[in-house]
Amino acid sequence: MADNFHKPTLFSANKFEAFQGGDDPAAISRVAHETAQALLNRVRKDPDPETVERLVAYTDENGIDAVAELWSRATPRSLPGALWRIYLIRMLIRQDPEGCAYLYQRGTDAAATIDPLVAGAAVPTGPAEIMTLADEILRGLFTGDFAVALDRGAAYCRVTAVGATSIADDLELTEPHRSSELTTRALRFSTTAAEFAACARLWRRDSLE
Repeated sequence: MADNFHKPTLFSANKFEAFQGGDDPAAISRVAHETAQALLNRVRKDPDPETVERLVAYTDENGIDAVAELWSRATPRSLPGALWRIYLIRMLIRQDPEGCAYLYQRGTDAAATIDPLVAGAAVPTGPAEIMTLADEILRGLFTGDFAVALDRGAAYCRVTAVGATSIADDLELTEPHRSSELTTRALRFSTTAAEFAACARLWRRDSLE
């Protein structure tokens, strides 16, 4: 972990060296957990607004590769696993805000749960609103109730899964390939939602590591 945040780097050179060769899963796991804990503890202890905004926008300026190298191999129900998935969801939204907003709005219209309220996106939800939601969820990990931020992420994923399933049903006869793709996407979002929810429960029990 860098000693300061003048640059939006997430790990120092000596920690990066632990990844060279990629042949030590134990070392990779250790670095993932250590850096996630150090980053979160430091920022939550002193949530300087500029630092938080640099972390929120880190992948916009630097891409997702560094975050992926650091945390993507962590188990889903862990602190680095949760951080990685929140960053990944935000990146997916920013890459296709129109498509993500469409799926989410469709899910909001079809949802029979309070998930749209939990996620907290402005209604109606267009591209600008869905990007704002992604930023709010990630920012909440650093400055708000961590478990609530994860619950919002889980709700977003469930709503999106409902939207993808609804559209897949519409296309089943006319565009079966597209319908299958959307069904697969819905399953992935549902799985991610369950992982976020599990991490939120662990955090509330002081057991998320």
